[in-house]
Amino acid sequence: MVKIRLSRGGAKGRPFYHVVVTDSRSARDGRSIENVGFYNPVAAGKDKRLELNVARVQEWVGKGAQLSDKVASLLKEAAKQAA
Repeated sequence: MVKIRLSRGGAKGRPFYHVVVTDSRSARDGRSIENVGFYNPVAAGKDKRLELNVARVQEWVGKGAQLSDKVASLLKEAAKQAA
């Protein structure tokens, strides 16, 4: 099954996540099919907190990909920003 979930990066104490499309059996930070955005929970100042390619996410969901809980909430947030 294909899932859209977060892949962790960044330093200790300063997390940074890539929103990736991946096979559900692969490791959290393992091989991914496509990178569709990023999420920076500790963004401050002019740093962007969230950037998500909503069109690509919707395309993958249309093909049967499942969203993780956090990515689903980030998708709602990104849709509000775009409107």
